[in-house]
Amino acid sequence: MSHLIEDGKPIFQQIAERIEDDILSGALPEESQVPSTNQFAAYYRINPATAAKGVNLLVEQGILYKRRGIGMFVATGAREAVLEKRRRQFYDQYVAAMLAEAEKLGITREDLIEMIRRGG
Repeated sequence: MSHLIEDGKPIFQQIAERIEDDILSGALPEESQVPSTNQFAAYYRINPATAAKGVNLLVEQGILYKRRGIGMFVATGAREAVLEKRRRQFYDQYVAAMLAEAEKLGITREDLIEMIRRGG
């Protein structure tokens, strides 16, 4: 795991995204225990409350759940939920913006598809 701090993005959000990345890669399978907020805090050298905020964000989204007295675990269906969330974000951040810019430049969707084919 590389260290944090991506400018312009809250640290707690970066913690949540790192956990999501580990769920997507299979490093954190469904029903496996995630590191404690104190472990995240020590690893990233951040305040435990900040780490907890990132973990709790995923609890609110149903990606993680708490087993009282044991810790946090990856929920069943979490990988699919993260994939769906990331796909929506990808569309909003990249595809919609690309389509809008292409329209401004007079690039047709067919031309855009051809550009993507050539590039890929």
